Amino acid sequence: MSIQLFNLTGKTALITGSSRGLGNAMALGLAEAGATVILNGVDPVRLKNSVQAMLDKGLQASGVCFDVNDEEAVLEAFMAWDAADVHIDILINNAGIQFRKPMIELETKDWQRVMDTNLTSCFVMAREVAKRMIQGGRAGKIINIASLTSEHARATVAPYTAAKGAIKMLTKSMAVEWGEHNIQANAIGPGYMVTEMNQALIDNPTFDAWVKGRTPAKRWGLPEELVGAALFLASNASNYVNGQTIYVDGGMISAL
Repeated sequence: MSIQLFNLTGKTALITGSSRGLGNAMALGLAEAGATVILNGVDPVRLKNSVQAMLDKGLQASGVCFDVNDEEAVLEAFMAWDAADVHIDILINNAGIQFRKPMIELETKDWQRVMDTNLTSCFVMAREVAKRMIQGGRAGKIINIASLTSEHARATVAPYTAAKGAIKMLTKSMAVEWGEHNIQANAIGPGYMVTEMNQALIDNPTFDAWVKGRTPAKRWGLPEELVGAALFLASNASNYVNGQTIYVDGGMISAL
């Protein structure tokens, strides 16, 4: 009975920014739990290869190439799924970017680009998914990817920090507005993870030592270590969990 709570057979999950990195790891975990996964990315070759890798494992996967910042492309994708009678049961808003620069040197266009990718796209994607869940009378799960910077700031990443702080509150807003429709919206806040986006930081001896010294686990996290939280929040195991942020960070956020 308890294992069945995590079974995603018959569910369709859309994971943005999932052709590599954290999104790909979570998509793989959901697929292995029985879900049909839809991968998303902006590089068609990488996306195709990522889908094929899952198909080669005997999993159910497809891909759709669009930029989450392009609202017209997002709407076109949803209209295509509508026409094909594809219902999204689980959305993971994972696509995101980082941009490091002191605030006094930061141009508005770069601020806006980070906010659009990390925050506004989450609103647009979730709005379109929730709209269809509500109209169809179907329960659903929305998982937004937050960050340690949803709680704490670091110098030179102000737009990222602002966006991820807003993700925490946007998630609560989704829970408040959509909870009565049996839609649960929660967030995952990864700690410092071994990803391509973080490679320069991993290769920096000073920063690497800071992460390991600051984290009670004394190491960086691995992408696959997000799967447990993602599977919990995507499954029936979390049906009465709403508006929460789970930090998968090796204990960093708890330590002074």
